[in-house]
Amino acid sequence: MRREPALIATAADNPLPAASAGLGLRRALLDEVAAAPPNGFDFLEVAPENWIGVGGRFGRALTELAQRFPLVCHGLSLSLGGPEALDMEFLHRLRGFLDAHEVPIYSEHLSYCSDDGHLYDLMPLPFTEEAVRHVAARIRIVQDVLERRIAVENISYYAAPFRQLREIDFINAVLAEADCDLLLDVNNIHVNSINHGYDALGFLHALPRERVGYIHIAGHYVEAPDLLIDTHGSDVIEPVWNLLAAAYRHVGVKPTLLERDFNFPALSRLLDEVNRIRSVQDTVARELPAARAVAA
Repeated sequence: MRREPALIATAADNPLPAASAGLGLRRALLDEVAAAPPNGFDFLEVAPENWIGVGGRFGRALTELAQRFPLVCHGLSLSLGGPEALDMEFLHRLRGFLDAHEVPIYSEHLSYCSDDGHLYDLMPLPFTEEAVRHVAARIRIVQDVLERRIAVENISYYAAPFRQLREIDFINAVLAEADCDLLLDVNNIHVNSINHGYDALGFLHALPRERVGYIHIAGHYVEAPDLLIDTHGSDVIEPVWNLLAAAYRHVGVKPTLLERDFNFPALSRLLDEVNRIRSVQDTVARELPAARAVAA
């Protein structure tokens, strides 16, 4: 039987339970997700760019699913760190979509994806004080237009264009300057820790727990022992599951999404991973009261 967890504070009137596990909605999965058992997952995440203004069969399917499950939104194209002006027309359309579906969490990537046109990739920002001020100012504008706090995701990256700050110090500075939340992607921490040679647990424990409201977990591709590619195209591996448990111990149990973008297995296998999220949440939730009692 599913537990009755505490609630987290969110922008909508129906916040997600802290102990909840979701699945990313992709069009290739639409029919299977629509036919899934009602307890297979607790919420769905969509990229709003792929659904705003969509009608016909896909639009009807999304509306029906939104009536059955809470929707969370994870953006792809705001280009929060980019040089071009923010797309205000899109932001207002986005706000309408979030309001219409009572979306409790909206997140974007701490990166940029446009420069005189769309780059179709998430490009890393330079870890500089100037970049902190630039991206934080743009996040504040987005929050003002949407009239809600947003969360930014720690991204995976394969080259650092300029390092005045460490990655962890850059992320923490942006969160403080923008006064926004963090979408904690534990797979990205694991991938970056291998690719850039740092301690994943040390990085995790340096993040401000009070700003984490939402978590992602995913699989990746091993190109070489020292090069992992964040593909979202395979099963989650044991070190990432272990890092998820460590994240819950650090920040508390939070709504967590399983990301899978391609190379889809049978839905039952994806739901097994969703249920493993629930199992990790339950295990850590039982540990936390005892740990707090020892600390007191």
